[in-house]
Amino acid sequence: MMRQDEAVNVRRRGTNLPKMGDFNQSVILEAIRRSGDGLSRTELVTATGLSAQTVTNITRRLLDEALISEAGRTISGPGKPRTILQLNATSRLSIGVHLDPSVMTFVLLDLAGSIISHRTAKTPANDPRRIIEAMTQSIDSLVADADVSRASIAGVGVATPGPLDAAHGSVIDPPKLHSWHRVPLRDALAEATGFAVTLEKDTTAAAVGELWRGDAPPAGSFLLVYLGTGIGTALVLDGDVVRGSSRNVGEVGHIIVDPAGPMCGCGKRGCVEVVCTPQAIVESAEAAGVFADDRVGSDAESVDERFTELCVRAAGGDTLATEVLERSARHLSVLISGLANMLDVDRIVVGGPFWSRLEQVYLRRLPGLLEAQSATRVVRDLPLSGTVVGDDVAAVGAGCVVLDEVLSPRASALFLDS
Repeated sequence: MMRQDEAVNVRRRGTNLPKMGDFNQSVILEAIRRSGDGLSRTELVTATGLSAQTVTNITRRLLDEALISEAGRTISGPGKPRTILQLNATSRLSIGVHLDPSVMTFVLLDLAGSIISHRTAKTPANDPRRIIEAMTQSIDSLVADADVSRASIAGVGVATPGPLDAAHGSVIDPPKLHSWHRVPLRDALAEATGFAVTLEKDTTAAAVGELWRGDAPPAGSFLLVYLGTGIGTALVLDGDVVRGSSRNVGEVGHIIVDPAGPMCGCGKRGCVEVVCTPQAIVESAEAAGVFADDRVGSDAESVDERFTELCVRAAGGDTLATEVLERSARHLSVLISGLANMLDVDRIVVGGPFWSRLEQVYLRRLPGLLEAQSATRVVRDLPLSGTVVGDDVAAVGAGCVVLDEVLSPRASALFLDS
């Protein structure tokens, strides 16, 4: 975690122009949230660039709304003690949901993005109606178990595989969720639960979660590589998640990483979809003789079980299993280096539900592979790390999307009405 004096120097700046109250309130709230231990009004003036009067007016309003609270006094140099303002983390809550073809994850978050309650449920057979019913039941149980007021919950964020129709809140034919053709998930779940629902791509949600929970300066840039049932990416530039014009940025499944690789359904060879995904890695392990090709099926649950077995064998020193995973790291490095060279980001973050099983091998192999392929290696390093959020990064990120829309400063708020 950054020290308080370091954190103050990387805040987003407010503006003293008129009609900017909502933006400035978000700037102040974000500064307090990121500080951890809280900030005084004087420190907020330094951190945000706002006038002392503006800070006083906004913090008074935040105190009245119970979004922040006074947390004692501190003495720093001459003058009277300064009152520390801290985030009232339980004043607003959100629910994050991650829909994966094999398992659904549900988290209840406080305003700091910390998990209050957590539960998982097996994803029913791909019938959308049954899945929405199961989601509703799990959300109701999550709230009941945590014994919190429904009125304190700002909304539900749902992370799903893409592509999405953002305008209609629909999921459109995701590769691993059969029968999901333009399913109006946002509106159906909102009607069933009574909460406002925000729909987001799982990769984008994961990037938002990393922004909220990460230690890096909020104004930085990074490429997030999401290792789920499928492989996706997300991009953060200048502290903001890039969503794209249709909110479907990061679809990389048909980028070629191995020209001699297996044939893909798109008609090309060696795409990410048939080389880098867990199912592709499992099939590669079977072809290499790590274990017999005797799986009952290629459903998500069967692939997940065999993938876990493969990683366990590699961790135990199985040479063939290790070679399979190292080969998959080489293929993934082609994707990452190509994107990193084009985007010139500060760092790479890897996460998703399969990351923890691959972490040992990938952290050993990927940095060197990326350095060898980096177009800028003579002028700078390109750090690579695992997500700070863990395997539930998409669910946590989905909940953070709700908080982010309500609380974080957005440049679009600076446009005045014509």
